[in-house]
Amino acid sequence: MKFLEYTPLVRINAFLTTVNLGDSFLKGNLEAYSCKAAGLDKKHFRSLEQEVIDSLVSSPPSLSVSPIGPLSSSASRRTFIYLVLAVSHMYPDYDFSLLHPTSFEKEEWETAKSKIDDHLRETAKVWASKFGEDSSLCGSIWEAINEVIGIEDSDVYAYKPDPDSDPLTERGTIWAFSYFFYNRRLKRILCFCCQCLSKLAMDDDSLDEMLSEDEADYLEGMDMD
Repeated sequence: MKFLEYTPLVRINAFLTTVNLGDSFLKGNLEAYSCKAAGLDKKHFRSLEQEVIDSLVSSPPSLSVSPIGPLSSSASRRTFIYLVLAVSHMYPDYDFSLLHPTSFEKEEWETAKSKIDDHLRETAKVWASKFGEDSSLCGSIWEAINEVIGIEDSDVYAYKPDPDSDPLTERGTIWAFSYFFYNRRLKRILCFCCQCLSKLAMDDDSLDEMLSEDEADYLEGMDMD
């Protein structure tokens, strides 16, 4: 997969890098990737697909059904592998090769939007205080996502991993989400991940680092206007 740079995401990512919410910090990121596998990804793709096929042979027919679709279908297998590759690119320090399709849950985009908007309610207030009451964080996010991926033509998947293997459930995590918007026609996937961390669970060094990042990212975001 190839990382794709899109101007609409730059300002939003600069803001979401570190947001001071008073008793907590929010960290977020939106990244877009081309699903055209190349190099190591192509090798990884073939390896993962063979593992899925082998598991189908040795498993009861009922296990071939997944939230992504029937794994006997090549299209469903491709979707699952693209999701695994996308997660791997977002969190390169973790090994996701053993992920199961049940780690993902397909959602209607209106449902995903409602959940995301609710999580970002307090963050949106900080955005408005920095960029003006007429500027909506969630409106800007959905406009950017639609421009990059085409929401109406995309399938939406929520990442629902085992808490013990989730890179977003580190100490102090209040809540976290990872959503993936997959446009099959464009062969493109957009990842949107956010994590809210309690300041009470941070040591002094980590807290000072987050505060410094918040100030630096704010100044960088102002330079982009």
